[in-house]
Amino acid sequence: MKKTSKNQKKPRAKLIGADSNMFNLLGIASGALKKAGLGDKSREMIDRVQKASSFDEALCIIGEYVDVY
Repeated sequence: MKKTSKNQKKPRAKLIGADSNMFNLLGIASGALKKAGLGDKSREMIDRVQKASSFDEALCIIGEYVDVY
């Protein structure tokens, strides 16, 4: 896991090669966060993604929470 700016580690989420449906990507990233004990961050990420104005913006938000591979 990589460290974020708050010295918190980002869990890895295998999004590359996954179905690119945003709901699918959110589910994978959310699962990785929950598995790492970061359920509160999962909810925060989902809330932010739901307010995103584009697919690209949503992907960037997901990348703030998980290490995409």
